[in-house]
Amino acid sequence: MADKVREIFDESGQAIEFREGLEGVVAALSMISSIDGEKGILLYRGIPIEELAAHSTFEETTYFLLNSRLPKQQELRDFEQQLKSHRQVPAAVLDLIRSFPANANAMDLLRTTVSGLGLYDPDSQTNTVEKNIERAINLIASFPTIVAAIQRRRSGKEFVAPQQDLSHAANFLYMVNGEAPSEYAAKVLDVALILHADHGFNASTFTARVVISSLSDMYSAISAAVGSLKGPLHGGANSEVMSTLQEIGSLDKVEEYVMNRLATKQKVMGFGHRVYHTYDPRARILSQFSQKLAQQTGNTKWYEMSRKIEEIMRREVGSKGIYPNVDFYSATVYYYMGLDQDLFTPIFAVSRISGWTAHVIEQLQNNRLFRPRAIYPGPKNVPYVPINDR
Repeated sequence: MADKVREIFDESGQAIEFREGLEGVVAALSMISSIDGEKGILLYRGIPIEELAAHSTFEETTYFLLNSRLPKQQELRDFEQQLKSHRQVPAAVLDLIRSFPANANAMDLLRTTVSGLGLYDPDSQTNTVEKNIERAINLIASFPTIVAAIQRRRSGKEFVAPQQDLSHAANFLYMVNGEAPSEYAAKVLDVALILHADHGFNASTFTARVVISSLSDMYSAISAAVGSLKGPLHGGANSEVMSTLQEIGSLDKVEEYVMNRLATKQKVMGFGHRVYHTYDPRARILSQFSQKLAQQTGNTKWYEMSRKIEEIMRREVGSKGIYPNVDFYSATVYYYMGLDQDLFTPIFAVSRISGWTAHVIEQLQNNRLFRPRAIYPGPKNVPYVPINDR
């Protein structure tokens, strides 16, 4: 990190500390999640992620993130029903998806659809807590429907309407595949959605908070967050992990590939994290699911290759705090579930929408416009040269 933090001088000649990428800079206070990167601890409002993954559901975790407390039994039932009742999206929005080019990037389609969805909210500019919670519920419920429709559009298939008798995760898989998933597949996706629901001031969450800090609207903030999540250094990494495994091709080629990447100082996708300097706790949970799914499908190749990559990386760079992150094993988990690789990052959004909306609501409760400072290191008092003299 030493090369990312250095002393520079501002325009007046005063020495200041400069941190590239806002490394370690505290931008705001947040009660939503907590990360200890040295110990590998992730908490949602104080509860360890392992506890939520083992005992909660995505619906309950979402209620928890939005409302700052776990729901009582009837509250959870009511919240689940609210989500189910908002799964349908306006017909005009589905028509918009049908009008998109089938070969367009799935995250580009999602970003555009979210922006379009805002046009059908007559109160979209009203930023009260009550309205934004209603809006958050609608967005959280709509995202699976939108993402599934986008995937089916890209595959040349008819859209599948949401079912009211399925859980959030099971209904998403049903809308993608056109058939009810197994109980285990729905459970695995449910846990994956919990694990991805929030993660502090990551790039997309910070983007959402910056946008809403101008007192814009929820849809603008979420559209911007989707755009940020698209990048391969953020949500796009899990798709890149699967591409890496396919590029390597077989277990016997793993060692040569990884060592060549390290020798040429190239990144091995799915390893390292800006916050964690030990094992990402979410990766531990997903690695177990990857192993079980590999055994269930009878195709252990991708899991075995992943484990081999992890072993080599631990041996070579583990001492530098470079370990698997959440993207590394989520790639094989989704692949074993039969999900298209282009769907990996949109699934991330299906989960992270709960965290994004919680952060938008929190930002507005004690808002101050984000306005960081930039230092100009270039020349000064440069004379203008007329165009004929250049």
